[in-house]
Amino acid sequence: MQIIQYFKYFPIIVVLIQKLPTHDNKNLSFETVLVLQGGGSLGAYECGVYKTLDKHGIKFDVIAGTSMGGINAAIIAGSKKDEPSKSLEDFWLNLAETATPSFLSQDKRAQLSSMYVSMWGTPNAFQPIWFIPNLFSFLYCNRPYLYDVEPLKKTVKDYVDFDKLKNLDRPRLIITTTDMQNGKPSIFDSKYDKIDATHVVAGCGYPFYGIAWTEVSGRYLWDGSLLSNTPLAEVINASPICDKKVYVVDLFPHIQEDIPKNMMESWHRARDIMDSDKTDHSVRMSKIISRYLSLIKNMHDFIESFQLDEKARKEFEKIESEYHKLACQRGAVIREIIRVKRQEDGDSHFLFENADFSLATIKQLISDGEKDAEKVLSTKS
Repeated sequence: MQIIQYFKYFPIIVVLIQKLPTHDNKNLSFETVLVLQGGGSLGAYECGVYKTLDKHGIKFDVIAGTSMGGINAAIIAGSKKDEPSKSLEDFWLNLAETATPSFLSQDKRAQLSSMYVSMWGTPNAFQPIWFIPNLFSFLYCNRPYLYDVEPLKKTVKDYVDFDKLKNLDRPRLIITTTDMQNGKPSIFDSKYDKIDATHVVAGCGYPFYGIAWTEVSGRYLWDGSLLSNTPLAEVINASPICDKKVYVVDLFPHIQEDIPKNMMESWHRARDIMDSDKTDHSVRMSKIISRYLSLIKNMHDFIESFQLDEKARKEFEKIESEYHKLACQRGAVIREIIRVKRQEDGDSHFLFENADFSLATIKQLISDGEKDAEKVLSTKS
């Protein structure tokens, strides 16, 4: 075939590629993305981070989240108020429980609050099923979950105007969940889906804490963090053309120098490793794929510049549609990734600190998020 003959020019093409940028930014738009992890009450830290980003005038084209990160993302994207950061802070203060004394140490407060929440729940989020009137409610051990999420759904409606998600001046919202029956991701995207409170709360059903799943259109959905707690790959798949500047809030520390001293600390460390940000591979792969696509595009243009005979032209046309799918409909590159990382005190390794909804802890997490984001931005200026 005549086209094959042109591949003898491959070394020339490689030289051409080396002299060209790996991406033609003039032909691609650019997006600023915020990625929010799930982490129970630790989501209050993301609230603090967003407050600082908003204060610095950073606007987002896409906001993606899972679990409580999805709740935060929905409030930011569809806030009923003109100040999303204020709505987000109000939400977290409203979610907090006030029974746990604020004067306790951080560890003691986390232990007491998590025990309180496990028994009584949080009125505006998770309701224990033994509080739901039912003749057989005392047989809760035989239920597939322990906490109902209807209160959280009602609370989300108080802060999110879901009709606004279709407005062009609002960020595109991406919520990730896990289909419990087929083990695959189920993604809700405001560009294509009419998202409501049910979709948002669906990503919060965490089975290891006994939180109920949500049924959406015949699918039974659990927490998106069961597959990925940092939904950056989902953003790239949803918007594969636009280059990106990405802000990631990492709630779970990557590094812990000290070795666990007991089983609780071992579980805590394992949980941090499983839920921490693992997007470095996605970033590397996006750059590699971009170079491959650039090579394909330049090879295509190089061959097209020849006067092909009729047979070769027909063969060339056969590959055109596949070429456009590969080279023209994908190729987004993550140009910059900015991480704001939550740190833990050296002696604080309590497993259920993400179930500490005490008011003092929520306020502290918001404050820590603000300060850490400020430090990160100061290094970028």
